[in-house]
Amino acid sequence: MSTDPDTLDTRTDRDHPANFETDARDGRPDVELRSVVVEYEDRPDRRTVYPAGVSGMERMSSWLTADDDAFVNLESNH
Repeated sequence: MSTDPDTLDTRTDRDHPANFETDARDGRPDVELRSVVVEYEDRPDRRTVYPAGVSGMERMSSWLTADDDAFVNLESNH
């Protein structure tokens, strides 16, 4: 098991459920995120989210992609 306090224990057995809570930690800067949508004719559009200001290998290791309709606008009233 990692001794890094920012690493969650990923065990998921019945006796040790994974902790998916994400508490804010002091001393961590906010991260600005960017996103891009790829539109498809025959399947759902896909959105990729990644940190702003990174490129190359760092971007390739810090992105998340999902169907576009899985994302919600936090400023909307829906």
